[in-house]
Amino acid sequence: MKYARPPAGTHPPNDSPGYKSTTLRHPKEPLVVIPHTLSELTGPVYPYGRIEADDNDLTRQHPGDPLGERIIVQGRVLDEDGRPIPRTLVEIWQANAAGRYAHRVDDHPAPLDPNFSGAGRTLTDDEGRYRFVTIRPGAYPWRNHPNAWRPAHIHFSLFGTSFLSRLITQMYFPGDPLMPIDPVLNSIPDERARQRLVSKFDIDATEPEWALGFTFDIMLRGSDATPMET
Repeated sequence: MKYARPPAGTHPPNDSPGYKSTTLRHPKEPLVVIPHTLSELTGPVYPYGRIEADDNDLTRQHPGDPLGERIIVQGRVLDEDGRPIPRTLVEIWQANAAGRYAHRVDDHPAPLDPNFSGAGRTLTDDEGRYRFVTIRPGAYPWRNHPNAWRPAHIHFSLFGTSFLSRLITQMYFPGDPLMPIDPVLNSIPDERARQRLVSKFDIDATEPEWALGFTFDIMLRGSDATPMET
């Protein structure tokens, strides 16, 4: 079957002038193709047996409840024809409700939450579905330009059969006023592709008196592919 490549503008270019750190990250010389060996193609694989039942609930990883608005994020991982991709490892990481990551290099003067680490993982089921319970992340400053703030977002990582087949993207929330001025989101040239990174509020996924629900489907390739970081 012929590989269905996404249209131009779906994925962000390596060098996006508005996103200043890309000038230091992207390669400036032609890539050197190194043939993959058997070990690179087949492993290392991730340990399915070490994924615990509560790894997808970021609100139950500590003795107390984290601060902030509890939300449910769910969706499906699909191929270009809309077929589900089961047994895919999906990982997320994010800032807390105050807009700070539980990471030693994050020096944003916002409070850390001792009951929120901001990372979780799960496997898709036979229908390609995943589900996380977490806290809605806060916006945060990031010094890319004067008065620069990142909109609320959640990072997603998806693995194929090995660590070599990893894709990374970000999910945003509908109606966020920071999205139109965010250089990271707007490094994707195609407006329709940018909208595929915005989750949808889902009343059916919302649990009464517990948490609002958001749906975020991820299509790995094809004309409607979800934009990925390169």
